[in-house]
Amino acid sequence: MGGNEWVSTSTPYLAASSGAPGDTWAAEAAAEGRRGSQRVVQAGEVAAPASVAELLGVAAGENIVARRRIMYLDAVPCELTDTYYPLGIAGGTGLAGTAKIPGGAVRLLAELGHIGVRVREEVTARRATGPEVEQLGLAEGDPVLQLTRLTLDGADRPIQVDVMVMPPQRQKLRYEIRIG
Repeated sequence: MGGNEWVSTSTPYLAASSGAPGDTWAAEAAAEGRRGSQRVVQAGEVAAPASVAELLGVAAGENIVARRRIMYLDAVPCELTDTYYPLGIAGGTGLAGTAKIPGGAVRLLAELGHIGVRVREEVTARRATGPEVEQLGLAEGDPVLQLTRLTLDGADRPIQVDVMVMPPQRQKLRYEIRIG
């Protein structure tokens, strides 16, 4: 990693780790000699926004479970991550609460019988909204990258949607795709 550039790869976040319970983000940052932390700012049932409802295959406004987090790199906010789950999967589980989930959300989903086998990611660029400007310490009108990840199980059912918003400065997204 050169200078202050941060290279993020999705792969470590997609499979349940078999090792000791831990924080994938903290481990990724530590591997680069940095400090990664996160804070769950809100969790529970919400009315599904139209864009998320479409990805989860539910009606807009239908109740789903959402977890909103702020990710920090060396104590500086670097990403806003909102994760959404169908109510039938996450309702009444640790995913609907603000407490840290031992082993992470992917492991909890697997324990509940929901294992992701396919992921679709879409990256767009846009202007930061008012709350994003405030939470990420940006200037009004600054651009952000938005990465939307849909995770599907073996039957092609949506089990999770992540919407990540990050300032593009010093950010590089790396994709490695196996062919065949």
